Amino acid sequence: MRFDVGLGFVLGVIGLYRLSALPPWWAVVLGLSASAVLAWVWPRTRWMLFLCLGFGWAWFHACQLLCAPFPEGLARAPLVVEGRVTSIPGVEAHRTRFLLDVERTWDARGAELDVSGRVRISCYRDCPTLSAGERWRIDVRLKPRHGSLNPGGFDYERWLFEQGLVATGYPRGRDAFARLDTGPGGYWLTRLRQRLAEHLARMLDGSPQLGLIQALTLGERSALERETWETFSRTGTSHLVAISGLHVGLVAGGVFWLARRLWARSTRLTLLLAAPRAAAVFSLLAGFGYAALAGFAISTQRALIMLAVVLGALFWQRTLRPYQALRLALVGVLVWDPGAVLSYGFWLSFGAVAFLLLHLGQRLPGRDLWTRWGRAQWAVGLGLLPLLFLFFGQASLIAPLVNLVAVPLFSAPILPLVLIASLLSLVPVTGFAVPLRLVADGLGWCLNGLDWLAAQPWSAVHLPAQPLWAWGSALLGAVLLLAPRGLPGRWLGWILMLPLVAARPATPGWGEVWFSLLDVGQGQAAVVETLDGILVYDAGPAYPGGFDTGAMMVAPFLRSRGIERIDRLVVSHADRDHAGGAAGLLALVPADDILTGEPARLKLAGAQPCLAGETWVWSGVAFRLLHPKPAELAAGLKGNEASCVLEIRTADQAILLTGDVGARTEERLAEHLGADWRVTVLIAGHHGSATSTSARLLDAARPEWVLFSSGYANQFGFPARAVRERLAARGIPTLNTALDGAIRFRLGPNGWIEAPQGWRTHAGRLWTHRPARPP
Repeated sequence: MRFDVGLGFVLGVIGLYRLSALPPWWAVVLGLSASAVLAWVWPRTRWMLFLCLGFGWAWFHACQLLCAPFPEGLARAPLVVEGRVTSIPGVEAHRTRFLLDVERTWDARGAELDVSGRVRISCYRDCPTLSAGERWRIDVRLKPRHGSLNPGGFDYERWLFEQGLVATGYPRGRDAFARLDTGPGGYWLTRLRQRLAEHLARMLDGSPQLGLIQALTLGERSALERETWETFSRTGTSHLVAISGLHVGLVAGGVFWLARRLWARSTRLTLLLAAPRAAAVFSLLAGFGYAALAGFAISTQRALIMLAVVLGALFWQRTLRPYQALRLALVGVLVWDPGAVLSYGFWLSFGAVAFLLLHLGQRLPGRDLWTRWGRAQWAVGLGLLPLLFLFFGQASLIAPLVNLVAVPLFSAPILPLVLIASLLSLVPVTGFAVPLRLVADGLGWCLNGLDWLAAQPWSAVHLPAQPLWAWGSALLGAVLLLAPRGLPGRWLGWILMLPLVAARPATPGWGEVWFSLLDVGQGQAAVVETLDGILVYDAGPAYPGGFDTGAMMVAPFLRSRGIERIDRLVVSHADRDHAGGAAGLLALVPADDILTGEPARLKLAGAQPCLAGETWVWSGVAFRLLHPKPAELAAGLKGNEASCVLEIRTADQAILLTGDVGARTEERLAEHLGADWRVTVLIAGHHGSATSTSARLLDAARPEWVLFSSGYANQFGFPARAVRERLAARGIPTLNTALDGAIRFRLGPNGWIEAPQGWRTHAGRLWTHRPARPP
């Protein structure tokens, strides 16, 4: 396959996934037809035909999920589904999660619906013991692929789309589950993997390294703690845990070496088939077996295709240049699964190989192994640095040095010992589980060392979001620095890398307010930026399962804006949907001052009460607390009515945040502030509950915009119909984080306002959920 043809196919696949919406089928057919005619008339344009083929193949793949989406009208509706469990259920203390291939669906009245596909079910109580392949009937509530969408945050909807899921949901009622069939069906491999995972859990009962052992042997990572993943991320060793090209390559390489030596000992066998060719067959089978053990995860599929390309060339005795092998593997992966381009691992794995070939492919071998290995780590570390910052907003500074030791240590003793000890533990003889426990203890010592390194402040660095040109410049700089030494101007690479660390996000001017109402689900969190100070109002919810919006949504947004410290954190009151994420946020981004309406109940060190009448000014922007009064707090005011009410004013524009106060408090505020009081943007009270955002407040404040912070398809029905009708009657436009993602706007010192904009529209891609707006 010629370079231009393969490149055209790859660019076509990438091009489809850069779109914000799926084009109609006739446009794809028209493009393919036109490019085919052009290639027939002018053969040099064949690359355009393959570009259209790549685009069309990716369109067909994406259409499987996007052309028949989960019906919007069934979101959170009571349903009954039948289907098979397709994954190893992830069982935790508080939750069981599994994937279900839905075959049939009924509504609450028993009418069958045309709804099918793979869904993700989260069960929080009364969960039965599930096995992969079993067929169940389950009473559920489902909703389309949907996740919070914020600048700098994790795109959950992209991940759901990449996994081929059409919906997520949870069972309803205590008797929601009915088992229909206990056989594995077509999921015998997944059932086998589950049984092996359960066996390891019995052998390592109580061991903190159980999750690590399961990840290395089976690719099952549900038992790994979030803190452990953070350790791997900060030390740049995540690739050692996720079964990928390194693991498959090590197993295949070990089998190749052993098979070649054993095969060469037999004259009869070598006459039948040359030892290298026989070793290639056994090596590919070993790689296939290990990938099967890992459930043919996307990363192992990539590794297996790359391995097949290299070993196929060896078997058929074809001379395959390194870049040609890389190109063939790249095309092979995208033919197998065009959606692989959505995986960060896809770019990191192929990028690592490309940078290794660039830096070492044209060089003479070094004098010793450690010199070559050091250069390899330098090439991977420097080359992937821009990609790591682009994808994750952080990169490990110590990764090249850690991997210099960790990869050989992992390759030689650790992975083989883990696999051998796991196999020995299957022998039903007392004592054969001892090696597995010893290996687990050894992994614990290694993990303790990584924990210590990850705890150092210099282990990793965060960078704010940068413009696209800065990433392109840094990538070009890395290519120059890793190019052969004879290339003139290599030193320019350092200059091209500078914008990545020197460029800073734009900041407000004097008298300006940049306001962001973040999408944190059924909760609230807002960030106020001024020239002289940063204020965060509420931190979103936290859940018993460990999901903390303060750490996982608010902190990433602040870091994407280059904010490392909060000047003032205002937690309106202590309810979980407003205050749950505060501790997680403060653990990552400290605050100088903390104000709240319920300091005793909030239990945050240094928290002081909000007091009506308190004011401060940052660079021409005035902040004023309107509620609660000191006498009310002294009288024991608590709950929603204790919420801090904050007004932010610049020139003749103002923003009003009311927390969860009800209509009675709103009426008192309106009476106290008088007829001349007016706000530009009102954050609807209590997420749009009918008990807040009263007619009296709307008539007094006369807002130009009202913003809702609520969860998509939430169980409370927020924003309430009565509130929406009130606003519609007054002609006040609205935005809702559940429908629009994070909402951002700017107020200026001279009375101007930049209209609010939803991040779901601004940054949406073809997999982005665009919910229908209620009337």
